[in-house]
Order: sequence, then C-alpha cells, then structure tokens
Amino acid sequence: MTTVTVVRKDGRIAIAADTLTKWGGGKESADYVANHEKIIRVGDSYVAITGSATFKLILADYFSSLDEPPELDSVGSIFSVWNALHGALKEHYYLQTGEDKEEDLESSRMDVLIANPRGIFGVAAHRTVQEFSKFYAYGSGSPYALGAMYAAYRAPALDAEAIARLGVMAAAEFHDESGLPVQSFVMDVED
Repeated sequence: MTTVTVVRKDGRIAIAADTLTKWGGGKESADYVANHEKIIRVGDSYVAITGSATFKLILADYFSSLDEPPELDSVGSIFSVWNALHGALKEHYYLQTGEDKEEDLESSRMDVLIANPRGIFGVAAHRTVQEFSKFYAYGSGSPYALGAMYAAYRAPALDAEAIARLGVMAAAEFHDESGLPVQSFVMDVED
C-alpha cells in the first residue's frame, strides 16, 4: 500500500516515498491527512516505511525512546538494531506473530529503506538487510518504481533525487495504492 525508493548516484543519495494511505477500498490522501509522511529521521539516517500506517508511529516512538539514535550505516549494525526492534515490537507494541509454520522466522511485517551519507540499505520483513549500490524500491508499487528508475538511472541530466521521485511518481501513476505528492530527502555521500 505504498511505494518507497532510494537512489545513489554521482556522490548523492536520495530517498522518496508516496503519501497515500489506504484502508480497504478507501483512500486517505495528503489533502485530508496532515501526518501523511512515510519517511522518518533517525539520527543522520532517513527511514522510509512500508506496511501498516501504524509502523511509522511505532518506529518514531521506539527510536525516540533510545538514549542515542542507533547507527544505521552498515548491514551488520542495521541487522542488530532490527533484531532488538523486533523484540520491542512483540513486547511493547503488540505485534501479531501467529504466522504460517512454513516460515523460518517471524516477520516484523514491514519493509523499510534507509538512506544516510554512508549508503542506501533495505530491511525486509524477515530482517534481511541489504546494501544497494544504485537504487531500489519497496512497497506494492515497487515494480513500477524499479522499472522507471532502471530506465532513468543512466540519464546524465537526472540526479539521485530526480530518479527517486520519478520512481514514486511512476508508481502513483500506474498503481492504485500509491499517491502523490512525493516526499523526498537528499544528501551527499560521505567517503
């Protein structure tokens, strides 16, 4: 029910998200919902969240309760943070974990993209962490976003933010569970 994107290109990193919320057949657009953003700031990182709209509130609450913002700058550090978060999701935020017994691991029920000056990362629902080299997208509109970003990535005139926003805009155009406006943030890569 969303589309989030990250892009790394020419020394810049961008993250973007749509702003539509859906409940069944109903749509709640940014025109009617004041807190429509799907990207939160955690230290020097931006985290774009898919899944239930409540996950944004949960992550904001969880990360603000920590003494210091966690380091989200490597696969290993993100994996450690997400394992601790999963425990808190079950204990303090009442995550439902009754799942198909065929699954090896409990799902955190959200996919997130992370952007910071050290890279672009994704955390899948089963806490698989990946570092991306060029771009990626999560959410129900991600096939449209990935196609648009793939086609646009080599265009010299398009920077990281333009490509990230283009991915979300393509999803909003062709997928009924993503909607405009686009929220985006951009930063320089740290060497």
